[in-house]
Amino acid sequence: MTAQTLSAPHLRAAPPACRAAPAAAGYPQPSYGAAAIASALVLALYIATLAPSTAMWDASEYITAAFVLGIPHPPGNPFFVLVGRVFALLPLGESVAVRINVLAALCSAITAGLWFLVAERVLARWFAERWQRIVGGALAALIGATAFTVWNQSVVNEKVYTVSLLFFAVVSWLTVRWCDDPDGARADRVLVLVAYLIGLGYTNHPAGFLVAPAVVVAVLARRPRTLLRWRLLLVGALAFALGLTPFAYMPIRAAHFPALNEGEPTGCTQGIGVGCTFSAVTYERLMANVNREQYGKPDLSVRQAPLPAQIGMWWLYFEWQWLRDAYGESPRTQQALAVVFLALGMLGGHVHWKRDRHSFWFFGPLVFTVTFALVFYMNFKYGASQAPELADAVPREVRDRDYFYLWSYSAWSVWVALGLAWLWRTAADRLATAMPTRRAWLLASPVLAVAVVPLAGNWNQASRAGELATRDWAHDLLNSVEPYGVLVTGGDNDTFPLWFAQEVEGVRQDVVVAVTSLLNTDWYVRGIVRRPIHAYDAARGPAVYRDRAWPKPASGPLDLTIAEADAVPQYMQLDGPQLFRAGAIEALVDPTKLQYGVLERADILVLRMIRHNLGARPIYFSRTVGGYGQALGLQPHLLTQGLARKVVPDAIVASRDTVLVAGEGFVDVPRTTALYTTVFRAPRSIVARGEWVDRPSAGIPAAYVITGLVLGEVLAQRGETQLAARVHETARSVATAAHIMDWFGGPPQTPPPAPRDAAPRVPIPTQR
Repeated sequence: MTAQTLSAPHLRAAPPACRAAPAAAGYPQPSYGAAAIASALVLALYIATLAPSTAMWDASEYITAAFVLGIPHPPGNPFFVLVGRVFALLPLGESVAVRINVLAALCSAITAGLWFLVAERVLARWFAERWQRIVGGALAALIGATAFTVWNQSVVNEKVYTVSLLFFAVVSWLTVRWCDDPDGARADRVLVLVAYLIGLGYTNHPAGFLVAPAVVVAVLARRPRTLLRWRLLLVGALAFALGLTPFAYMPIRAAHFPALNEGEPTGCTQGIGVGCTFSAVTYERLMANVNREQYGKPDLSVRQAPLPAQIGMWWLYFEWQWLRDAYGESPRTQQALAVVFLALGMLGGHVHWKRDRHSFWFFGPLVFTVTFALVFYMNFKYGASQAPELADAVPREVRDRDYFYLWSYSAWSVWVALGLAWLWRTAADRLATAMPTRRAWLLASPVLAVAVVPLAGNWNQASRAGELATRDWAHDLLNSVEPYGVLVTGGDNDTFPLWFAQEVEGVRQDVVVAVTSLLNTDWYVRGIVRRPIHAYDAARGPAVYRDRAWPKPASGPLDLTIAEADAVPQYMQLDGPQLFRAGAIEALVDPTKLQYGVLERADILVLRMIRHNLGARPIYFSRTVGGYGQALGLQPHLLTQGLARKVVPDAIVASRDTVLVAGEGFVDVPRTTALYTTVFRAPRSIVARGEWVDRPSAGIPAAYVITGLVLGEVLAQRGETQLAARVHETARSVATAAHIMDWFGGPPQTPPPAPRDAAPRVPIPTQR
């Protein structure tokens, strides 16, 4: 018997397996208990694979923002910060990071339960037995929870998107219920609640609006006259506005200057109580934050990549969902599975249209919104891992953006589950003509094993259990800097983990982190000017710095007032090489070696910090900024110590302990050896984890590999063969565990610079 015969007039003659629930009976009561069990099981999976600390990219920033009640990068995410702060205080784990990671896990686990309910609802008038519908709901929960991006984002709070996903799923379930019965006071209350949740979800992230078009389509399809009821529309608008009220947190908190105050959405530059009022400047800065003006993406008519390539990016990440093959070991299997899950989802969408037209008018437009519409709206460049054969011939995103499609792949699980349910039922119908009904269903059940594929295929690379490398990287980089040093960094992965280490864990707060990608903004420079001078905690610091006393500087790293900082120009045009002098330093700044051919605001401020702090604070460049120090003409004064290069006031002279290495510059052998062998913790963490799934951040483990290989060669030349062998073995172990050969084809000669993902997009003229 085929699926088409299920609605035929002779349905009464069909085997019991084929009979649908009577239409007159209406929808059965949702299986909330079973959905709760599904959520609990998913939560247990996430807890078992939960990150024990922070992770690369934005995890450290968001954990820090929640802990200090700060403001992360635009759009500021006030709802997340407030909820994250609550979770930071709850006794849910041994550390702040774990507690906020649990927030991500809990949101996604509840989402799995809601997808369970949605799938069960669609099956309600199709499958007669409750246990059959529960199986269908469980399929949606399992597939959605173990899709790679959903799983990987749910075991560490790397973004705010798992909270958005929960809003997304709650609104979906409420709208599906409204579609069942769109009339009466209860239905009106549901719509008002949906309006409120969309507004509230927007304060977590603009993705809160993603569900709104589908809600409008559902209302138009089910009860178009609803949009003519002005009282209901007014109440809905008020509820939506009420949902937006967490945005008020941002200017209020910004005026208190928390440790993390990105965008500084307040006009109160001198702080609360000094003539501070809500002004037009505050409103302007708040809206600039909310609208993400810092990132300056082009108009949608200006495509950053061809639309087919942008759809290709979505498809690449779709391939990842069912079997994450980060190292290209099973590409054909990965592609075949993607085709299978695409076909199942399309089949499920067709089944949804045929079996429950009411809820389809919501869910169909929803899937369209989070796939084609979202791809068009995001207007991405080529993905970091996309079309490798094009190499650098095309503009690329600095990292893979699969997390932006988290909602797409999560919602797709419902249709995949419906497609599997159709196959299951079709097989059972055929078997039921020759055997008892329940046995037929049981014998047909192996087809459902497809739902377990993402769980098995993604376990190693989606799990973050035991992942401590990012936390340890932050400790190692900070400890490469002498007390009260200024550390110049370049982007997210050499900056956000340091903020986490300093503000959440209290590690090396004496170090001032100056990230070049943010020094081009006014708010970041003001933050450095205001930053208190933290005392160096020698007892918690590395033993290598206990050979002397470190006097606390009398002033901050910048000799500027707030007004003077604001007056620093955005750039300076250089007609030719210019000589920079600071003490004995004479550096030739050549504009042809600068990124834009001009001296940017960040460059001006870095040079100013060098001049102001010589003799008072050591200045370092992180290895991750590559040749930035050389571009400023400082190469003769750069001395490698661990993972950073120190600016030395006098010209460096080679000696037994200070060795000039081709391509590396001068290396402080004793200091680097002590740091690498007794202080650094990340090499052990990387080796213990045995995975490094993310190619764009692989420059971090590569820094340890390069440092170890260089140091080992120097030690071998000095005759310290045993120590050299030990250092080389550590470097090789890190290279193997982090799959450096897979990412770079061999140990890279120099680590890639940290991606400037958070860099403000300011207009910089080309060189004349």
